[in-house]
Amino acid sequence: MTVNRPRLFDLIAFDWDGTLFDSTAVITRSIQDAVRDVGGTVPSDAEASFVIGMGLMAALAHAAPDVPKDKYPLLGERYKFHYSARQHDINFFHGVLPMLHALKERQHLLAVATGKSRRGLNEALAREELAGLFDATRTADETAGKPHPLMLQELMSEFDVAPQRVLMVGDTTHDLQLALNAGCASVGVSYGAHDPEAFEALSPLFVAHSVPELQQWLQDNA
Repeated sequence: MTVNRPRLFDLIAFDWDGTLFDSTAVITRSIQDAVRDVGGTVPSDAEASFVIGMGLMAALAHAAPDVPKDKYPLLGERYKFHYSARQHDINFFHGVLPMLHALKERQHLLAVATGKSRRGLNEALAREELAGLFDATRTADETAGKPHPLMLQELMSEFDVAPQRVLMVGDTTHDLQLALNAGCASVGVSYGAHDPEAFEALSPLFVAHSVPELQQWLQDNA
């Protein structure tokens, strides 16, 4: 007999890159190529992947501290060029779409809170299979970059949901710190951009090592 547990979280917000979308390697290479193009010291894989989840210009400035500020516009343009050339090679992690549909069937509100730009997220959301899945989305260029809590605060206000009824799911310390700053719970995933050993200090409820593991935890605990 199936037991219907009470829902603990009304709103589940997902990071995009590295959590739902298998884009970590593409973003890392695009950052490195952009820095190389403007003559900066090319960051290591770890340095480039660390900034994933931050707003674009904050991420590039952090990854390329020796690039002068007057070159930031060019740095941003080169990143977008390299990412656009590779973006059609990116897809969802296996199992993401069934997981999202299962959550919708349980009547969770689903949202995206991402460091991507609005334009970049809209391009990603244009896929037919995503129609109607997300109730709201927030991007760094229209609110504030992670880990500032504004993204989650706006989502909570839009749906009149209390912080204790909101769960943030992400692959970086920026995502988990965002949740802490907003007074919300979090779940980390280890298959994205950041080493999960860094998650412990940010008190996630769980760290999933695969999408099926994440789905099972959400089914049992969310």
